[in-house]
Amino acid sequence: MRVFPAIVFGAMRWAARKGLRESGALAGGPGEGAGQKARNRARGIQGETYAYWYLRRSGYVMIARNYVAPGCKGEVDLIGYDGPTLAFVEVRTRTAGGPDQQSPEESVTPEKWRAVGRVARRFLAERGLTGCAFRFDLLAIENRPGQRPGLRLHRGAFSD
Repeated sequence: MRVFPAIVFGAMRWAARKGLRESGALAGGPGEGAGQKARNRARGIQGETYAYWYLRRSGYVMIARNYVAPGCKGEVDLIGYDGPTLAFVEVRTRTAGGPDQQSPEESVTPEKWRAVGRVARRFLAERGLTGCAFRFDLLAIENRPGQRPGLRLHRGAFSD
């Protein structure tokens, strides 16, 4: 039953009706480069939390978040089952009209997909899931200040 995830995502969607908000504690300050990096990280965490509850509401059964394999570069943002298929989900959050002017989908490089693939293979090997059906999904979140974030889920965004 998906009642609880629907309620939580509904509350998050209502709270984000004017866009994902930045924490006031992260605004500006000395070392503007460090401040921008902290703001980007905070926006990414908000986006991943929003994505987590969106996917739960959509029927995914989440089993891991921010999985990092020892000895491998990179991480997988979310891992969960979509029916019988294990999905490794990369979440990308971008602000529409932001300084990078890049869509969330364009921000994922082939190097990033290779890193996600390596970490995913390690995850499968560690858990003995050799015959498990899996895929790589991309959840793009476009933060639009003053509006609700736009979500686009790309199932099977790339193959390993």
